[in-house]
Amino acid sequence: MKPVLFLMAAAAAVTVGAWGCCQYAFASPRGRQNDDHALPPFDQLAPYRDKAHALIRRLNKLPWERVYITSYDGLRLAGRYYHTADGAPLDICFHGYRGTPSRDFSGGAQMLLSMGHNVLLAEQRAQCGSQGRYITMGVKERYDCLDWIRWGLDRFGPEVSIVLYGISMGASTVLMASGMDLPPNVKGVAADCPFTSPDAIVRSVLQSMHASALYPLLALGTRLFGGFSLKGADAAEAVGHARVPILLIHGEDDRFVPCGMSRAIAAANPAAELHVFPGAGHGISFLTDEERYKTLLERFSRRVLGELTRTAPARRCRGGPGVFQSSGSAAGKSRENSGLISFSLRSRVTASSRASSR
Repeated sequence: MKPVLFLMAAAAAVTVGAWGCCQYAFASPRGRQNDDHALPPFDQLAPYRDKAHALIRRLNKLPWERVYITSYDGLRLAGRYYHTADGAPLDICFHGYRGTPSRDFSGGAQMLLSMGHNVLLAEQRAQCGSQGRYITMGVKERYDCLDWIRWGLDRFGPEVSIVLYGISMGASTVLMASGMDLPPNVKGVAADCPFTSPDAIVRSVLQSMHASALYPLLALGTRLFGGFSLKGADAAEAVGHARVPILLIHGEDDRFVPCGMSRAIAAANPAAELHVFPGAGHGISFLTDEERYKTLLERFSRRVLGELTRTAPARRCRGGPGVFQSSGSAAGKSRENSGLISFSLRSRVTASSRASSR
């Protein structure tokens, strides 16, 4: 009897430990974590804090429209849409782990708007205004990326050109999506400081904290409570199958996501373009060398979009703030293009199969 009780107690302790680890690492952030001005406490960011706050304030003063979609698993996901001009390319941007769109794209979004693009800042599942209980490090977010692409096709029609942008976890998200069945409208993917896989970054962070022994509990917790596996997606593997141009940017002195992860991703696809920023920490390459960053993005944009990229002032959203609700399925004019129909059907089957296998 005593051995049975001991085993039951041990199992209960492991389960509680797995739940605690999952809650600590992946639960939906609350309170201050959703504050645009709550910058990460990185020493490398200290010299740029005033600049970062000014960029956030400037971006938040621009007019934007609240938009929503429904994810493949029934979550209501939110986004912020900034309108520049009818017929302009659409840049869809994904922020990082426990970040916010205004914080992570404070400078990047304004740069894209100045290039004459329309910009959608997606709010990742379980963060900001989007529903969800757990952040899944790109495993489920990559399917949300497909649904936001579908939103762009629904709203702007089959001729719209789309470029995907991401930073940190958002960068890994768009790279994981790059290897999926994207429509021809997606012209390129730009990723700033991505990690190779959820499994790799969790192991790396735990090692830096001298807490590698917690990995089994975290891995178990994500499966039991988070609804995903740390090995459920791999950005490097996806990039190896990608058929769109890929731009990688990484700070050489990144102490959170090692620069070597971008090098590994680039090695998976000879056509991928990697640019390293000497001395830059995690997610601050833009702040450390804004001119170089802007030059790289403008050059990449011209390469994948051609004449659609230009310098133009952002103008107000017509009709002021509003709400656009999309179910995430191809509709209207997008059905005129057989390639888009194919994308809609195949990506839905892929998402459904993935959901049923978890």
